[in-house]
Formats: sequence, C-alpha cells, structure tokens
Amino acid sequence: MRTLRLASRALTLVSVTLLALLASCTEDTDGYGGLSDLSITPRSTDLEAEAGSVWVSVEAEGAWTITLAYDGDGGWASVDPSSGSGAAGNVRLRYEENTGNGPRSVTLVLESGGHSARATVTQVGLSGSTSDKFSNGTDVAAWRWLELPATESGDGLTFFVHDMDGGKYQGAAKSGLRNWSFYWDAAEHMSLWVAYPLNNSIKGSGTSRSNAWGFDPLLPADAQPNVMQGSYGGGWTRGHQLPSADRLATFKANASTFYGTNMTPQDYDFNCGIWAGLEGKVRSYASLSDTLYVVTGCQYKESSMFTGMSTGFRVKVPTHYFKAVLFRGHSPYATDGFMAAGFLLPHDSAISGRSFLDYIMSIDELEAKTGINFFPNLEEVVGQAKYQAIESQEPSNWWK
Repeated sequence: MRTLRLASRALTLVSVTLLALLASCTEDTDGYGGLSDLSITPRSTDLEAEAGSVWVSVEAEGAWTITLAYDGDGGWASVDPSSGSGAAGNVRLRYEENTGNGPRSVTLVLESGGHSARATVTQVGLSGSTSDKFSNGTDVAAWRWLELPATESGDGLTFFVHDMDGGKYQGAAKSGLRNWSFYWDAAEHMSLWVAYPLNNSIKGSGTSRSNAWGFDPLLPADAQPNVMQGSYGGGWTRGHQLPSADRLATFKANASTFYGTNMTPQDYDFNCGIWAGLEGKVRSYASLSDTLYVVTGCQYKESSMFTGMSTGFRVKVPTHYFKAVLFRGHSPYATDGFMAAGFLLPHDSAISGRSFLDYIMSIDELEAKTGINFFPNLEEVVGQAKYQAIESQEPSNWWK
C-alpha cells in the first residue's frame, strides 16, 4: 500500500511538472493564438545594388503595422502599405540604388497585438554586385523588325529576344529565325508586350501543346513568377501573350510560350472566351498573309487589383489587353502590300461572350489609348505618307 501511495505521488508530481512546462512554453503567446501566427517574409532577403523592390507577405490575426529599422544610414527604403489587418501579400519594400561599395541592411518590424516579428534584408554595394541580372537583354531594341513597337531608354523596362529553341537570339547567322521578343517590367514581374512574326510556316505543325511551364532562361528565376506549379492564385489563370498554338513547329519553340515572361494573370472566362476567339482570328489573318507582325500586350499601370502569392509574387491584374497586327501580303485593301488593325479589350468576364470585333480600331487610335508607338520601323519601308495612311486607316472588311 505504501508503495502504491509513493507511485501515486510521483505520478502527480510528474503531471504537475508537465503542466508547468506546458504553461511556460505557451505563456508568451496567450491572447494572440501563437507567435507562429505572426510573421513577415520578404520574397528575397538578398538585394542587388540597383534600385528596385521586393514583395513581402504578412501573416497576422488582427491589425498590424510595419516600421523600418536601419543598420546605419536610413531613408533609402520604404514600405507600402505600412499598416493593415490580417494576412496580406500586397506589401512592397522599395529601395534606392546603393552607390557605396559596402552592403547595407534594413529590418522590417511587424507589430500586432503587443507582439512583433522581424525580417532583415541586405543590399549589396556596387563592389559586391555579382552580375547584371538582365544582362541577356538590352535597354532598347537594336533590331529593326517590323513587329517591334518603339522602346525608350531609361523607362525601367528591358528588351529581350528568344530564338526558336527558347534561348537568347544572337542574330540570323547564329540563331536563324527569331522567335519572340518581350519588353520586361521587372517591378511588376510581367511583360508590357510580346512581339512576334507569324505565318503558316512559322506556326508549323510538327508538335502539339507541350504544357512545359517553366522559367525563362534569359532572366534569373527569382525575378519572374513561378508558373510551374499552377496559376497566380486569387482565381487568376495563366494567360499566354504569344499563344501556344502560334508555335507548333518544334517542341522547344512551343515550350518557350510557357515561360513565365510570356504569362499574365487573366480571368478564366475572358481567357477561354473572347480572348481565345481573337487569338484564333489572328491565326486566320496570318494564314492569308505572307507574314503577319503581331504585338500582344496589356495595360496594368492603373490597376489596383493583385493576384495571390502562388507564383511567388503579387502580380498586378491588367485592366485591358491589346493586339496590334500588321499584314504584309497581297490584298486590294493594302497600301504597298501593308495594312493594319488594333484591338483593345477590357479585362472583364462580362464581355467574354461578345465579339472581339466590337473592339477593333485603327493603329492610331490604339496608340492614343495605350501610349505605345506600334510598327515604327514600317516608315523606313513605305515612306512617311504611306506609313501614316496605314496607321490611320479604319480597319476594312478584310479584318472582319
């Protein structure tokens, strides 16, 4: 009996001790639901010397604020928004160029419900910058291809060109036929536009849709959305700018259309409805031409809507999508063998059942609405007067 009492007392002591230990493990979190519920996570903690921005995700249960604590001189970074409530993925840390030789750091301090979480990012100095992450691209386009819109030095965008194998285009002698060009917006993680030539030969028929979702080899993986595992999140699908069906000559050419740099977040009904209809019509135009020069792009500067974080970034959802098409061939409607048309569609599922021809317009009108100068190299081919006539001409019945 004495042995039983001792065993009972020992068990009681162990139970009390365990309860005390459990209490000591959780007492710092009572009233918040666990410190693990409060976190702040930058997309990257290692920043290049050049000015830029990085997305930050916040996990919190209630209202929160973010402040910046500098290790040394401050004022070179900002965070927006700096306050909110609940989980958020639309926080962006912006930073200025580090013109010094040494690195510098800033800590993001997240506070909520009397608790805090921290994350530190470090920006290398000029001497520590490993490489130009966009060295495969150029500030402006050097090529004079007819499909290319005008590019502008210092606008923050970078111009790239792919060959038919999906790598870097290095001229006709080395790379043969060009594939597609794109004007990359590093701050928004998508291309303003993609430009490409199209005809039956270029389109080809040697393969089928590859679904080879992947990173673009011309950019670092951490600079582009990861579209390999699925869509953008938040209900937005992966929308091609250069359609997969426009590159069926080889597997590699088709696979290049599944790069993240060719994607934008699109509403599913829009993507599979009116937009798919327009893509098919463009292929029809191309089949009747010697070559059709195509620019596909989107407007997003005025957008206040963002995707989820599924691709690693909160990406702006475009407000409009456009296509500019330049026909080269034989037609009674053509001027010196050229004619052109533009389309500008609101990115709205409500129009998915409408005709894309409701949104057709002249190139001049499309330029006025987008601020983009389309087909500037055509002037060298036909002269100024005919160039202006082609761009100002209302689309004829041929396009309809």
